[in-house]
Amino acid sequence: MQGHGTSGVTMQASLPMYNLPELRAANAAFWTAVRHIAAGEGSADLPETLDVDRPAVPAAIEPSVVFSQVCGYPLQTIFHGQAILLGTPCYAAFGCDGPTHTGIFVVRRDAPYQTVADLAGIRFVFNSIHSNSGMNLPRRTIADIAGGHSFFGSVRETDGHPRNLDRLIAGEADATCVDCVTYALCCRHRPVVAQETRVLATTAPSPSLPFVTSVATPPRIVHALRAALKRVGSAPDYRGLRDDLMLAAIVPPDQAAYSRLLDYERESVALGYPRLI
Repeated sequence: MQGHGTSGVTMQASLPMYNLPELRAANAAFWTAVRHIAAGEGSADLPETLDVDRPAVPAAIEPSVVFSQVCGYPLQTIFHGQAILLGTPCYAAFGCDGPTHTGIFVVRRDAPYQTVADLAGIRFVFNSIHSNSGMNLPRRTIADIAGGHSFFGSVRETDGHPRNLDRLIAGEADATCVDCVTYALCCRHRPVVAQETRVLATTAPSPSLPFVTSVATPPRIVHALRAALKRVGSAPDYRGLRDDLMLAAIVPPDQAAYSRLLDYERESVALGYPRLI
């Protein structure tokens, strides 16, 4: 059942960023906890269930989106001005430090590559041109070594970090760059990922993927959701839930930190490497 806002718009809630089938139950429990606490804060009309089919990079953050999690890079580009930040997660995963995360270059375990420079001329796959960890951060890393020239032998967009790993394991690609939390979760739930792949290098850090709501969301709901996230992110009662999602905490968002992602873009352009090629 979906919730209905004061304007009669059907509200939507989703957690599309770490939406592995193996995590559906944990994500649902997370939202149930947030919804329950928010109800105690005066917002009892939130959706009962998550939309599990929402894409990781939707066309927009529509006015109906009362709760979701999005990549920080499109928040500065295609979603600019469409969202209110609610909280920034801190994950207990390699590549994370407090409210930050990284992209990680991943190769097959038996691959000969030792550094990112060794990836020159290989087959590279990434999830989306709008992705921070899949495109923006690796672009900035490679800009330092590409000398303004093409770097990879081929580049293919796959529409999903887990799909990148699948193609890597299947021998259809030589390397990828994925969100470090996705990689950690895949290693936990899909042993073949840990067995068949390894981390080659990490990118520069960036703020973790924030929880957001639409700019059309009423202030009372914004307040309730922020209070709920704070409690779920810290209360002992929810420690098991946090462990299931590799969450260490949820902290207030730093809006200025996300603007740094556009600095990475500008620096790549200045170095003559405006896109992954």
